[in-house]
Amino acid sequence: NGVCLPPEKRRLGMVFQSYAIWPHMSVSENVAYGIQAQGASRAEVNEKVAKALELVGLSGLGERNATKLSGGQQQRVSLARALAYNPRVLLFDEPLSNLDAKLRERMRVELANLIKELKLTAIYVTHDQAEAMVMSDRIIVMKDGRIQQEGDPHATYNEPSNSFVADFIGVTNILEGKAGERENGKGLWVEVPSLDTRILCAKGIDRDIPAGSDLLVTVRPEYIELGEEGSNDENVFRGQVSDAVYLGQSWDCLVQSGNFELRVHVRGDADIRTGQSVTMNISPSRCVVLSD
Repeated sequence: NGVCLPPEKRRLGMVFQSYAIWPHMSVSENVAYGIQAQGASRAEVNEKVAKALELVGLSGLGERNATKLSGGQQQRVSLARALAYNPRVLLFDEPLSNLDAKLRERMRVELANLIKELKLTAIYVTHDQAEAMVMSDRIIVMKDGRIQQEGDPHATYNEPSNSFVADFIGVTNILEGKAGERENGKGLWVEVPSLDTRILCAKGIDRDIPAGSDLLVTVRPEYIELGEEGSNDENVFRGQVSDAVYLGQSWDCLVQSGNFELRVHVRGDADIRTGQSVTMNISPSRCVVLSD
């Protein structure tokens, strides 16, 4: 039934964090290792090695010493070796963590496109949230060996199930509050003492939430708008910018409101100054009540 098979008979491809490139072998010899271990003929080995190297953009480098290549090229050798014997499943163990930031970003896209092109199933282990978003059709967030949430990247980011997922995936604000009344067609009012106000939440409320019960609400920094009062009159309150860091494409701000410091991300061309009084506006659809 396929359960008690040794690893070499499972048709699994493995790409390691450390590349696992053999220094005494050429690029082609590294890629050929798994196929040769299966007893393939020389002609079949040569054909599959050439095809795998072409897939990863290393055609013409087969005779090079594998460890003399750049980090990105060595990772491609590792990937070619995993692809060469036509695996049913590819396993990735943080394969890009040893690369510099720009190369890592490029390799993310290349890997994702290649996996889709070959119609392979891939299980990708990473602690890099951005990498998980780019690479995945489905994300599983785990804590202490237990699944906390499973779903597509958009839902995992925008509708986290609990505070661990909300905090682990990206940056967020987590507010303590008490459940108030429901407003038909709009959401659940939540009293937030630290902000000295109440906010209307439209996500995470499809369950029984007794009035007065303690709960947590998450709001992503980029979903808090600064400036004039907008169309979401339910969630408008004021604060003062206590810190602002310019990141080029955006400002990463801390805004003091009541007894809470909110993390807020705004566009880089915004006029932001420390000490500035601002109006904040949050759409109810961006306020998520967490299960814990």
